[in-house]
Amino acid sequence: MTFFQFIVPALEILIIAIVIYYLLGFFWNTRGMDLIFGVLVFGVIYGAASIFQLPVLQKLMWYFVNVAVIAVLIIFQPELRLALSRLSVKGKKYQEITEFDRFLDGISHAIFRLAERRIGALVILENQDSLDEFANKSVKLEAEFTPELLESIFSTTTPLHDGGVIIRGTSILSAATILPLADESAQITKSMGTRHRAGLGISQITDALVIVVSEETGRVSIARDGIMTRGVKTDRFKGIIRSVFTIPKTTMETGLDVLGWLKRWNH
Repeated sequence: MTFFQFIVPALEILIIAIVIYYLLGFFWNTRGMDLIFGVLVFGVIYGAASIFQLPVLQKLMWYFVNVAVIAVLIIFQPELRLALSRLSVKGKKYQEITEFDRFLDGISHAIFRLAERRIGALVILENQDSLDEFANKSVKLEAEFTPELLESIFSTTTPLHDGGVIIRGTSILSAATILPLADESAQITKSMGTRHRAGLGISQITDALVIVVSEETGRVSIARDGIMTRGVKTDRFKGIIRSVFTIPKTTMETGLDVLGWLKRWNH
């Protein structure tokens, strides 16, 4: 075997691996994963038909492919167009991290300015669980997040300062949001006011990350999964939010483990 005959298969494998990595990275945790899962199932069935010499099933699967290719192009046209458009820029991860860092700096600045001025605040960062149920019963804003807008909402001279603010991504979804109060638990203390109990309450029934600023003490607290951490400083504040809303470097490596992925899918 010549060097050229050896390098061509290796190059093909490398290109295929890069393409698969990119597709998994783009479609992970989106509805496009349904498509990828379906392709895997189809591949298994087609492979079994070839191995066991089932000509009728092979023919049916071939007809299915002809129709499915067109259907996929139509149904997932927005996702495919966006995926192709991102091939020519600096990179998806670089852009997302840059945008997220700007948001993180902005919300940190706003929260700790409110804390310095002893202005109470309740901010809910939506995660996987939808908060539309609560947003629909409040004042819908759907405005791009800015530190100035968040600070002005909680100013005591505005009609929106009571209740919580829901943030989805980098947009302020709603203000003056009424939230359920926490059930009796070891986390509740006598010093907790309505704002803290509401923040703890929403964290008990959703996976949202909740930020509470006390108007009495100016302390910043973070609630998640029914647990509230009080007296959070700037660096830890950023670290907690970053750990929840950014993807670990090993996520893609774990995602390539088919068995691990199937466990998470079923869960």
